[in-house]
Amino acid sequence: MSMFKIFDISGSAVSSQSQRLNTVASNLANVDTVAGPDGKAYKAREVTFQTVLMNTGDGAPGQGVRVSGVTENQAPGRKVHDPANPSADADGYVTYSNVNAVDEMVNMISASRSYQNNIEVMNTAKTLLMKTLQMGQG
Repeated sequence: MSMFKIFDISGSAVSSQSQRLNTVASNLANVDTVAGPDGKAYKAREVTFQTVLMNTGDGAPGQGVRVSGVTENQAPGRKVHDPANPSADADGYVTYSNVNAVDEMVNMISASRSYQNNIEVMNTAKTLLMKTLQMGQG
């Protein structure tokens, strides 16, 4: 496999993890949301990844990753008894989003680490390519 294809493979992972981080940020921003744009409580979104075969140019297999979809978590939202709230139902309960802040923080840390690791792979490949060029000059 060509050293240059490492950038394509790691780049696909960086792009996917970036989208995952954006989704987590959106979820965290809506932890205490009562009503979304459709009048219902916000539902947490989850990113799904898919392996992608990449052409390496020399016949060697290479795999990258891409986001295959972003889905809504269908778990019920958190219900709080607050009859004075204008969003309360007939029984006095307010339905908040189904976002779990702790789970989202763990997801954010995982995505951030994956992002950093792939950046490090690209930096290492760049360093190796630079060293190779320097050897050719000497």
